[in-house]
Amino acid sequence: MQIFPAIDLRDGKAVRLLRGDYEQMTVYSAQPCGVARRFIRAGARRLHLVDLDGAKDGTPSMANWVEIGALVQQGHAFIEVGGGIRTEERILQYLDLGVDRCILGTAAVEDFSFTERMAKRYREKIAVGVDARDGLVATHGWLKTSDTDSFDFCRRLRDAGVQTVIYTDISKDGALSGTNLDAYRRLSGIEGLDIVASGGISDICEIRALREIGAAGAILGKAVYDGKLDLGMCLDAAEDRRDESDDEPALF
Repeated sequence: MQIFPAIDLRDGKAVRLLRGDYEQMTVYSAQPCGVARRFIRAGARRLHLVDLDGAKDGTPSMANWVEIGALVQQGHAFIEVGGGIRTEERILQYLDLGVDRCILGTAAVEDFSFTERMAKRYREKIAVGVDARDGLVATHGWLKTSDTDSFDFCRRLRDAGVQTVIYTDISKDGALSGTNLDAYRRLSGIEGLDIVASGGISDICEIRALREIGAAGAILGKAVYDGKLDLGMCLDAAEDRRDESDDEPALF
């Protein structure tokens, strides 16, 4: 199972929100590249980046764009980016920057035909973030809730050619109260769709449970930042630690 330590960006800083609330934000570092280096030292091979400013209103943040470019230039990690990606132009800008995968969110709900075209055109370089509040899909940085059932939506995405869905239960995100394993058991029944679990993972047993369920990946956030989870142990539990034969990461 793949492990993605998360770096959420706001105004160029690494932050975490509580249940997606922009008013309940903790700044963890003014230097996201330093955060990434710590993750890579621990053995991480992947990073999950979110432009929170872009997610909120669809306008990408220049400060966050600069940091994402710097993180890509560090190398030695697969990088996926989400937040405010609502046009093909933005997808191409990120791919040209060196990002490995772009995550569509609000655009997937508001313009499903666009999502279908992008999935077929860019294939594994496109994922969709499905953020659920009480089982319904939320959009615009979790500020709005649609009337779309999140599980049905995941099936539609699979049928449209989307290969990977990042599913977040908003009520669990940043709360350190455990993740929604029941939801991931249900999602695992959607054949042909890779599910990445996100939100509330706070115990090593949950990593093992997600792996047994058949989740393709897991995104780790607040529990790692606050020291409740050891990233190295999580990588071992998921069998996703960087091989000794891998090149040493460029740390400076």
